[in-house]
Amino acid sequence: MLIPKTAFITKGVGRHKEKLTSFEMALRNAKIAQYNLVKVSSIFPPDCQLVQRASELKNLFPGQILHVVMSENATNEPNRLVAASAGVAIPKDSSRHGYISEHHSFGENDTVAGEYAEDLAAYMLATTLGVPFDPDKSYDEQKDIWKISDHIVRTINVTQTAVGDKKGLWTTVVAAVVFATYR
Repeated sequence: MLIPKTAFITKGVGRHKEKLTSFEMALRNAKIAQYNLVKVSSIFPPDCQLVQRASELKNLFPGQILHVVMSENATNEPNRLVAASAGVAIPKDSSRHGYISEHHSFGENDTVAGEYAEDLAAYMLATTLGVPFDPDKSYDEQKDIWKISDHIVRTINVTQTAVGDKKGLWTTVVAAVVFATYR
């Protein structure tokens, strides 16, 4: 079985006249361009630990295959605000799986995009745990329900925003949860 035991979060921004190169520059800024990235869906594995990016990168090799949940967004419109965010919701019981969400938007700052991504991940987790969760309210507004039901979760997000280059270069943002080591 290939089950991640560690993960790290990362983000980056890139600019270039070519869209693909702008994406490459964003991956370089996020420190993950030298790996073969395989996108996976939204499950944060049981007993997986979030660790610091720098400590994990020391153990990786160029060309290594890494599984990622990644959000990306791009624009070549001058001054257009772009956002890419990944939200993570981890249950109190570490033997259960959590969720990762991807959110990409235009016109949202870091806080708005990040909180929305966290809310998405918390909502997905709540539905699997049978905890009441009102999708019209934010996770912060519903924390008491989670405490009462003893399903306190840790939520975090990684969000990258950028304003489109004023000369029309492609501006790309990425935010990712990267699975690095496996049991």
